[in-house]
Amino acid sequence: MKYFYGLTAVLFLLSFCKSREKTSMALRMMVKKTTRFLPAFLTMLIMISIVLYVLPDKLISEYLGSGNKVTGVLLASLFGSITMMPGFIAFPLCGILLKKGVPYMVISALSTTLMMVGVLTYPIEKEYFGVRVTVIRNVMSLIIAVIVAFITGILYGEVL
Repeated sequence: MKYFYGLTAVLFLLSFCKSREKTSMALRMMVKKTTRFLPAFLTMLIMISIVLYVLPDKLISEYLGSGNKVTGVLLASLFGSITMMPGFIAFPLCGILLKKGVPYMVISALSTTLMMVGVLTYPIEKEYFGVRVTVIRNVMSLIIAVIVAFITGILYGEVL
């Protein structure tokens, strides 16, 4: 990871040397966009932290983990479909759930539906794509997420 930071710093310096104006403009745009989504990001992060703190590990592993894995996949798919989360929040959340004993296939279902299925984005999608395309896209994404979850379960020895 340190190599990526170093590479980013070198590329930034090259960009700055080539065109100070464009690099400064890009930095201003980045700061403006970051300050726009930062409150929503922090709110989501705080809410997830509170939920994970309040829910006992035993309850999480009972419903998403050690119990019936099919039920866990279906619950994770339901939660992931309703909730919308960017990858930089979803993946650390999945890492926390993995440490709490949630199987890989359930985590796979959750992370895939978090990013592919959009119940919350339905109103926006239907405006751009129409109701039929939006419903087909969400249903196909849900089916693909469940298939991916079970393939993950097979590969990790959690199924069969």
